[in-house]
Parts: sequence; C-alpha cells; structure tokens
Amino acid sequence: MVGTGRWALLFGNFAIGCGVMVVAGSLNDLTRSLQVSVAVGGQLITVAAVVMSLGAPTLAALVAGWDRRLLLTLALVWYGLGHAASALMPDLAWLMPVRALTMLAAAVFTPQAAAAIGWLAPPESRGRAITFVFLGWSVASVLGMPLHSYIGEAAGWRWAFGLVALLSLVGAVWVWRALPQGIRPAAMSARAWREVFTHPVLMGVVLVTALSGAGQFTLFAYFATYYRQELMASPAEVSLLFFWFGGFGLLGNVLLSRHVDHLGAGRIVGWALVCMALSLALWPWAGGVAAMAVVLLPWAFAGFASNSAQQARLGAAAPALAPALMALNTSAIYLGQALGAGGGGAMVTANLLAGRPTYAHMHWVSLAWMLAAIALSAWALRRMTDDPEHV
Repeated sequence: MVGTGRWALLFGNFAIGCGVMVVAGSLNDLTRSLQVSVAVGGQLITVAAVVMSLGAPTLAALVAGWDRRLLLTLALVWYGLGHAASALMPDLAWLMPVRALTMLAAAVFTPQAAAAIGWLAPPESRGRAITFVFLGWSVASVLGMPLHSYIGEAAGWRWAFGLVALLSLVGAVWVWRALPQGIRPAAMSARAWREVFTHPVLMGVVLVTALSGAGQFTLFAYFATYYRQELMASPAEVSLLFFWFGGFGLLGNVLLSRHVDHLGAGRIVGWALVCMALSLALWPWAGGVAAMAVVLLPWAFAGFASNSAQQARLGAAAPALAPALMALNTSAIYLGQALGAGGGGAMVTANLLAGRPTYAHMHWVSLAWMLAAIALSAWALRRMTDDPEHV
C-alpha cells in the first residue's frame, strides 16, 4: 500500500505544482488578455503565495484529526473546481479572490501528503519516501511549466488553468483509490507547537526555505516575460527553456531521493543552495537563449532538490514534530514565493519609473537572498552535527 500510495501522492503534488506555476507559465497571455502590466499580473503569484503561507500551519492545526485519505482527496477536488472557476473569470478583480481561495487546497495537500507518507513508511526509508512524493513538483516543472507556456501562447491562459483542473480531479480519484483509511498522524498539542516555534535550530532550517524561495522567485516568477522581452525568445524557445529547467530539476530530485538517507539532507541542502547562487552570479552572462540554458543548469539541478531535502531534513531531525514542521516548511516555501514575486514586481515597477531596463539588478537581489540562506543553513548544520540529541 505504501508503494501505490506514494505514486498517488506524487501525482497529487504534480497537480498542485502545475497549479502553483500556471500563472508564471502563462503570464505573457494572461497579462495581454486581462490588459494588465507584468507587475500587476505577478500579484496573482504573490497573493496565492501569501494565502498558502498563512494557510499551511493554520489549516494543519484545524485538520489534525482528519483521515488523510479523505482530507487529501477533498483538497484536490477543491483545487480542481477552483481552477475551473478561475478559467471563467472575466477580469483580474474576479480572478484574484477566486485564485486565493483555490490555493488553500495547496496549503493543505503538500504538507499533509508528506506527513501521510512519513506515517506510512518505515523509519529507515522515511526520508526517501518524502523526497519521492516531492518528485511531483519536479515533474510539474518538466511538463507543467512548458505546457502552460505553450498553451498560454497557442490557446490562451484559460486553457492552461483548465488543464490544472483536469489533473487535480484525476489526482483526487487516484488518491482516494490508493490510500488506505485510518491514516491519522498524531495530533500536535499546543505544547508541541510551542516547542517548534521556540526551537532556534528547527526554525532556522524553516527560515532557510523562505530565504531560498525568495531568492528564486524574485526572478523565477518573471521568467516567461524576461525570456520574451530581454532574450527575444520565441514561444517555442520559452517553452524549451522551461522544459530544460524542469528536466534538470527532475534529475536532481531523482538523484536526491536515492541518496538523501546516505549523504544527509543537511549537506545536500548546502550544496543545492551554492549551485543556485552560482547561477545567479553568472546571470549577467546569459545574453541569449543558448547562454541562458547554460547559466540555468546549476539552478535547475538544485532548485527542487533543495525543497525536497529540506522536508527530509526536518522529518529526520524531529520525527515527533514532523506534521507541524512539514506544514511550517511548506508555509516557508510559499512565504519565499510571496517575498520574491512581490519584491520582483516592485523592482519591475521601480525600474520602469526610473527609466532603467525592466529587470535591472534583480539577479543581485536574488543572490543576496540566497547567500543569506547559505549562511543560515551552514549554521543550522553545525548545530545539528555538534549536538544532535538536543535538536
């Protein structure tokens, strides 16, 4: 049952990842269709990320007693119906609140899927099981982002949202059929939540996720428009760059899932952050599509692996607190997205008002976020290595 369940949860995360990234992938057509600027269209990413960031820990406490089979199925149903409704919205004023409500499902599904597979898997393979489920996000970057980009250019952003709706409803059926009843990780007490929030090392690890997410999404949220406006890439080349990024992201996550229990999640996170920082430092040399593909390689290889390793790192550090830590880490992923996308949008607006190039200096801001994440991750790793009994 663990084997079939983990594939269903992987597919569910694939649908969730496709939905989270659908705005970024189809941003070119969405801004044209709704007649808004890139910075305003990017607010859809920021608002969704804020909802998911606040919703993950809050909803984790509210649904603690639910059977995870029912909970995860309903989350995907809500997600599918929400994306179907989003595709019918006439303008941004209607789309924004519907999008926000839809993304509550993502705040539930990803951390609770990780907690469920951690509950099902034996302790010696728990890290691998959690990172396997997170492969769904990498597959979404391989297939979902290029598809969203292509569909957005060829048929319109509404069809890209419709694809997410279909995937989500298929995932709901699969999760319902594959997971057993009675998956109920131990509910977190108020004392346990206080322990998590007051633990400097564990909260430091969670903050690493937020910092690295901000570093990535300052640029990542605007990849589609950057490729078209700065690199003069064709729609096919934009899709190819997304496919390139996602393909190496999937490869990095596959290798991680095989070796995380052996190499140690904390060390893998450190190397992944350094790889992403390398791409950001080399960004000024990405003056064409081919050069961009080369510069993106370290970032692509490490980006999704870093988030997966962070989940495994927290699950191994404090298994008894795993449900809360998974929710907080998921919240940190989305907080980072909100900070990055919001900050990037503000920089786009400021650059335009100042008469500078639209995306000037954004990679340096991304790099600053990433260097902060590297420093904090190294500190947490030293603390966890020096005193593992008190982590």
